[in-house]
Amino acid sequence: MKISNKQKKKLTPAQQQYQEFAKQREPKRPVLKNCLKAFFVGGLICTLGQALQTIFITYFGFNKVTAGNPTSAVLIMLSVLLTGLGVYDHIAQWAGAGTAIPVTGFANTMASAAIEHRSEGYVLGVGGNMFKLSGPVITYGVFSAFVVSLVKIIIMKLGGM
Repeated sequence: MKISNKQKKKLTPAQQQYQEFAKQREPKRPVLKNCLKAFFVGGLICTLGQALQTIFITYFGFNKVTAGNPTSAVLIMLSVLLTGLGVYDHIAQWAGAGTAIPVTGFANTMASAAIEHRSEGYVLGVGGNMFKLSGPVITYGVFSAFVVSLVKIIIMKLGGM
């Protein structure tokens, strides 16, 4: 646990000494190993998505633009199913951020919150708590899309002058 200098000043000398002692004994995190696992699992999820998209294009007559929707839907359903069975959490525990970034991570947060609060009822429990975790993701996603759109419009206007 990191403590700011302001908080350190409030600690007694014995507490400061203990904090230094604990910091020296704290195990080092395998950052490179964790990054590789996240990259591998995130890439595997994206490869599965690409394979699904290819299947929709090849066997169901979709084109590249329209195949994205059923691909996302299947990935979301698989994620929710694996979350309900308790498998997705084990994968996420091992892979870390590799499972959080794709659309499957978003579906996992929604399903986890719904499962956790189902005993409180459908409206106040499931409906009320489902968006607590994923609501900020939606908010920042919409805001980011808005900012990127504005930047694109400005660049297009400047380029057209």
